[in-house]
Amino acid sequence: MNPPGLRERKKIETLHRLQEEALRLFDEQGYEATTIEQIAAAAGVSPSTFYRYFPTKEDVVVQDEYDPLIVNVFESQSQDDPPLTALRAVLATLFAEFTEADITRVRRRVRMIFAVPALRAKQVQQTAATEELLARMVAARTGRSPEELEVRHFTALVVTSWTVAISAWAATEGTKHDLEATMNRCLTHLEAGAPL
Repeated sequence: MNPPGLRERKKIETLHRLQEEALRLFDEQGYEATTIEQIAAAAGVSPSTFYRYFPTKEDVVVQDEYDPLIVNVFESQSQDDPPLTALRAVLATLFAEFTEADITRVRRRVRMIFAVPALRAKQVQQTAATEELLARMVAARTGRSPEELEVRHFTALVVTSWTVAISAWAATEGTKHDLEATMNRCLTHLEAGAPL
């Protein structure tokens, strides 16, 4: 994966700064009591800059920069690789790039999502968008329609597997290696037909 250019790095730094300050303020004064203006001021940007990154207050917790990276890594895998093999390569590449600060931020975001009903509702929309993205990727790789029932079912199962893994991991103090292992464990279980 090619490293991002200077402009992209600055955008990601601003995105992370906004998320960090939002999470800090939510912890200190509560989600409902925190305003977008307060988050922007704490991050040293204007409210209009906040809105360039996040359409709503919920998005500052739910949204991240990973979807374009997922697409790039998935599409760079050999076309002979089945979708689950390509998705494992996506996980390996993404986790190789993660810093401890990234992992801490992910854990805080996940815990916040489960603690705040408005964020859980927004996460449902985000999950649907991720399923749609994966359906298009898998359909292109397999020569099928993204609307085909089996494609939709497969991508829904993958996203659900990842959600379960992330939820289980966020309840612990595990490392990025623990998160990657848990997500891969769920994919392995799915690949085996989810036997009990």
